[in-house]
Amino acid sequence: MAIQPEPPGALEEILAFAPNQFGGVVIEPAGLPAEAEAFRRLLQRSLDAWRSQGSKVAWLELPIERAALVPVAVEAGFTYHHCEPHYLMLTCRLVEGAFVPAHATHYIGVGGVVLNQRRELLVVCERHRRTQQPYYKLPGGAILAGEHLVDGVIREVLEETGVRTQFEGLVCFRHWHGYRYGKSDIYFVCRLSPLSEELTMQEEEIEELLWMPVEDYLASDLVSAFNKRIVRAALNSPGVRTEWIEGYGDPSKYEFFLPPLEEGPKS
Repeated sequence: MAIQPEPPGALEEILAFAPNQFGGVVIEPAGLPAEAEAFRRLLQRSLDAWRSQGSKVAWLELPIERAALVPVAVEAGFTYHHCEPHYLMLTCRLVEGAFVPAHATHYIGVGGVVLNQRRELLVVCERHRRTQQPYYKLPGGAILAGEHLVDGVIREVLEETGVRTQFEGLVCFRHWHGYRYGKSDIYFVCRLSPLSEELTMQEEEIEELLWMPVEDYLASDLVSAFNKRIVRAALNSPGVRTEWIEGYGDPSKYEFFLPPLEEGPKS
């Protein structure tokens, strides 16, 4: 598609942007024109200017209300990077072979090994499963964006079972490739102690909920080898506890799981 001649006085105008620390440019979404032809002119002029300055990658966040600009960006050499409900992120390499980091590669899930003083294990049978035969697993689910593992496992157990718990330790985890939409999955197994025992089943997701003697769970044909192994791991190991490292940063953004420090030799 031919680009019309520039209007007088527009030769120096480019899209509003900010440089990033990696030698790229981040285009300001609020400054994007609504009309495709105006965007085409500004974008081409901007790309020429950034290339001449030695910038490596252009990042373009298109709000959903600017979806009509996607074909223009693709025509100019942009490719999809990732999307969220309200925007699409595209990138354009301004230098051949410039590095573009991948978007998020993993899902994060948690499961809680909740054992009461009678050596009964809190277990669920999910309503939506691949087979008609019931099987028993640990309560748990997906971590929300910005949520700590400790908060997530306590929340998931409470939502599914109605049981309030206290975090005791992170016992083990499983790493699985080829999960949903080609992403990988990390599943963390946590030891929890119950602060209540009355059961309130989340009927939308859970078909059966009970306190099962742990010996029965480990001997059951309705429990996978994986679930038996991670429960044994929780029974045999205290796991690693949460510990804050003073001066590191904002506790709302970081979470540490560390073994206890051994005391050094006394002088």
